[in-house]
Amino acid sequence: MTEQNVSRRSIVGGGLALASAAATGDSISPARAQSAPRTFLLIHGAWVGGWYWRRVSDLLEKKGHEVFSPTLTGLGERSHLLSKDINLDTHVTDIVNVVKWEDLHDICMVAHSYGGWIGSGALELIGDRVSSIVWLDAFKPENGKRPLDLTGDTFRQVILASAEKGEQSFPPPAGNPVPIFVNENDSAYVTSKVTRQPIGTYLQPIKLSGARDKVAKKTYIRAIKYPSPIFDKALAECKTDSSWRTSEIASGHLVMLDAPEWLADQLMEAA
Repeated sequence: MTEQNVSRRSIVGGGLALASAAATGDSISPARAQSAPRTFLLIHGAWVGGWYWRRVSDLLEKKGHEVFSPTLTGLGERSHLLSKDINLDTHVTDIVNVVKWEDLHDICMVAHSYGGWIGSGALELIGDRVSSIVWLDAFKPENGKRPLDLTGDTFRQVILASAEKGEQSFPPPAGNPVPIFVNENDSAYVTSKVTRQPIGTYLQPIKLSGARDKVAKKTYIRAIKYPSPIFDKALAECKTDSSWRTSEIASGHLVMLDAPEWLADQLMEAA
């Protein structure tokens, strides 16, 4: 998840009817279930965990696909491992080790929001095992950048203040009453499960050599109900790059909860 001027405790919006909404992008046609099973690796965003992929995972698995949705260290059900030592490298290693220990190949890597940092870093190490990527309302970081560098001014100060106090984590942003994250029915569910984000993950520069761009099949999906200049810029860049396909949906940021059927179809099309 990303922090662009939004509160995790103000999550409201359209219901599961979004699942049948048509994409407004011009590059991805309505998805068709593939006959050959694929392997999907789903990377979550900040403050959450692998739990929010469950609806999409279930749909993909019912179609015969193999799905991995690991929770990054210090978050979700692994929040008991929270430590000041957790950084981007830790989360990248979380993903790389799943690929290595599960012996995964021909992967469709799906990265959501902050997960774009982790997916980009992981591709530097296991890019030869990834045949397609889907960036879902996700960051496309450049070499040497930190998540803090692409954070809004107000929330950046919150993170820096936590760092100055020596805190090992920071909470989701608060105080924005707009329906841009998830449908109202899932608001309490999400609020009950979000956890603090390890602060080191926002302070470490990422090291990239361009492995993300070398992936042959790339898709960017934008949830247009979520206002984010950073993601708008990423979408615009992808639209002008013939190596990327693009799609848009009238959904909040948590597309996997707002429109799981639509998203599952898009992932099967993009794999």
